[in-house]
Amino acid sequence: MFNFIKKNLQKIYHNITNKLSSLFSQSSINDETLKELELILLQADTGVKTTKNIITDLRSLHAQGSLQLGSDLKRALAEKLISILTKQQKSIDNPEIILLVGINGSGKTTNAAKIAYQASIVGKRVLFVAADTFRAAAPEQLSSWASKTGAAIEVGKTGQDPASVVFAGCQRFKDEQFDLLIIDTAGRLQSKTNLMHELEKIKRIINKQLSHKNIVTLLTIDAMLGQNSFEQAELFNKSTDLSGIILTKMDGTGKGGIVFSIADQLGIPICYISYGETLECYKPFDATTYVQELLAD
Repeated sequence: MFNFIKKNLQKIYHNITNKLSSLFSQSSINDETLKELELILLQADTGVKTTKNIITDLRSLHAQGSLQLGSDLKRALAEKLISILTKQQKSIDNPEIILLVGINGSGKTTNAAKIAYQASIVGKRVLFVAADTFRAAAPEQLSSWASKTGAAIEVGKTGQDPASVVFAGCQRFKDEQFDLLIIDTAGRLQSKTNLMHELEKIKRIINKQLSHKNIVTLLTIDAMLGQNSFEQAELFNKSTDLSGIILTKMDGTGKGGIVFSIADQLGIPICYISYGETLECYKPFDATTYVQELLAD
């Protein structure tokens, strides 16, 4: 299922898998092996706290005598990584309303198009709401994607209150009986207080207008920013109660450890990965398969 990752995310699998393979082939495990593994995890952007927790658990297993061979290390590491990725799971099956949030440049608009494309394949009617009314090119960009995916779009005027555009979009969604509503929001963190208040207002309108619908809020995180994404993720989660994360631009980084750091430190499940500009480059995230491929010889 995840062979497409190795094909499209060559940087991650070249940089991480090759280094890990040399450890897994060792005939015996010692403290130096675990120190080397710790360095690999840190270099892969797994984060200091998450890496420390992983290594502490592995050292405990080694002291107990259950971590002696390279194959033991591979098995134990896989179990730990899968556990991290699956401990915070939320169901977002068949969403009817998707609120996309994230900083500017993280891929919200492109992923709105990818989601719409996936929905169109199964015959769903999609409505976009261009709620970023401050960035001049944002509505035009979303309109272009609407044309390519066959989606309808609700657009306000430049500088209009984004919440009012969302209100109109929610009403149109009900009146015209669309199957999926995708709301693309602003992400200008230079005015983060205003932005968070704006998102809170938008969320209240959605919940009031469409309370009976399956509503999810997805945060787009640029994988290339690594640990620098965490402060933003915490801010967005406080304001919007995130349902999950779309990890974007995975093809541009040689680090795959960020997925573990996000799940472990933020307690938010990674639901999708996005790795290119074409509409097909968007897949549900499967923790077990991702780890198995990452640790494959």
